[in-house]
Amino acid sequence: MRQHRRPRKQFAGQDASKPGFFLFAAATADAQICARNVTSPDPENPSHPLEINWSGMTHVGRFRTNNEDAFLALNFDAHEIRYLGKTGSGTMKESDYVFAVSDGMGGAKSGEFASKIAVEKITRLLPPSFGMAAQHLESGFSDILRELFERIHGSISDLGRYYPECHGMGATLSLCWFMPGWMCFSHIGDSRIYYLPQEGEMLQVTHDHSHVGWLRRSGKINEREARTHPGRSSLSQALGGGNQKIDPHIGRVQCRPGDRFLICSDGLVDGLWDRRLNELSRKHLCAETLVNEAVADSGRDNTTALIIEVK
Repeated sequence: MRQHRRPRKQFAGQDASKPGFFLFAAATADAQICARNVTSPDPENPSHPLEINWSGMTHVGRFRTNNEDAFLALNFDAHEIRYLGKTGSGTMKESDYVFAVSDGMGGAKSGEFASKIAVEKITRLLPPSFGMAAQHLESGFSDILRELFERIHGSISDLGRYYPECHGMGATLSLCWFMPGWMCFSHIGDSRIYYLPQEGEMLQVTHDHSHVGWLRRSGKINEREARTHPGRSSLSQALGGGNQKIDPHIGRVQCRPGDRFLICSDGLVDGLWDRRLNELSRKHLCAETLVNEAVADSGRDNTTALIIEVK
């Protein structure tokens, strides 16, 4: 059977045929997901995870010539941010952790500007939030991520207005912020965050910002129909990209030892069905395994995965 490239991601009503870059940024809104109870986590209580393991990988795919996906792993305390490798382990006793996956589009040769803006905003805003008391979570993390997101969105939009080579530049972004007992997430676009509790079914915690995503959430189409829908690559929201207003998705999940999280670009979903995503993510703490199988089965798009386990 002849293989075809997946259609380029685009903003609804815009021409996004020109490839761009990915950026690391945060997203927000006021939705909350608490998979279990919502009692405040106690860092001294061993039932709340303090250790973390991760694995990340990105692949250009089998048909694209450049990789517009990227992933980010870092930890931070009240004083500094440290950038991490694609695999590793650590403790949350003295640091919070941030992991993110982004998929870029639009605006030629603009990636370096986007990444610099995002890194600068993350560096300025996250360290002062370290050690946030559990009782302040309700308003604190949402406000921090919203401000971070809006600053990056504004800066990217300004570049698109003032520099022709950045016109139309935008990106999806799915970000997880881990602190003892909690995973706070922020998201925009159609990259995804999945929650895999040690006991229970896999859950997609983020909402795809597309009409097709809405149809799937509403039960109007099934997984097979969503994967083949002609409008699956058309986004209603993204960072930058000429959007005047954005309404990103933000929430939190209370996590316990043994829980895992998967952050991925839409290229991974294009290659692996939900059942296979669940199976591989639980069996292997190895992003390379997921990415390689997705590329072998499809490979029409750039493909990125980050798996995080709390212990």
